[in-house]
Amino acid sequence: MTSKPVLYSYYRSSCSYRVRIALNIKGIDYDYRPVNMLKDGGEQYTDGFSELNPMKQVPVLIDKGHTLTQSLPIIEYLEETREGPKLLPEDPLSRATVRQVAEIIAAGIQPIQNLKVIRKVVQLTGREDVKPEWGNHWIDEGFKALEVILISCSGMYCVGDSLSLADVCLVPQVYNALRYKVDMEKFPVIKRINEKLKKLKPFIDASPDRQPDCPKGV
Repeated sequence: MTSKPVLYSYYRSSCSYRVRIALNIKGIDYDYRPVNMLKDGGEQYTDGFSELNPMKQVPVLIDKGHTLTQSLPIIEYLEETREGPKLLPEDPLSRATVRQVAEIIAAGIQPIQNLKVIRKVVQLTGREDVKPEWGNHWIDEGFKALEVILISCSGMYCVGDSLSLADVCLVPQVYNALRYKVDMEKFPVIKRINEKLKKLKPFIDASPDRQPDCPKGV
């Protein structure tokens, strides 16, 4: 009997959220191992977890004895090793466009407003109140560029009318944007696509409030 993949995840981690969506789209059953990124300074910093991922970040996926980190490589691994709907188009130009949108989010927007960066900004400024201001600013700046790109390449979804890696990245980033009170009315294309995606079962089941480690009432 083949063991199920194991996903180390935090309910509110947008990087983990991406992998949960991809696993659901592919129809892959998996075991969920919560990593509380706030408890006692963060369980990601414990010796046990840092052995899994020296970067001390989620997600981590263990599959067939192999340990994988970083959301986009994990998703591309699933794309190349599992059946199910394709998240990367066959056409080279469309594939590059999907990766472009995904990287804008995963490399250009999300890292600037992640927990580790914001904690350092608070430490350097001595201001707890800088957190929402910082997150709002950098997501807003990134969405200005992303909106322009999506105007040119979107259809029903981020790139044309088929679900892709770009969509997998978009929904978690909009979740972050709403947490930081970004005015989504400024970004009608992003808002439209996000609202359509959030109605799909793989996205619903991956949402933070559906995860076993999500606190009650959140």
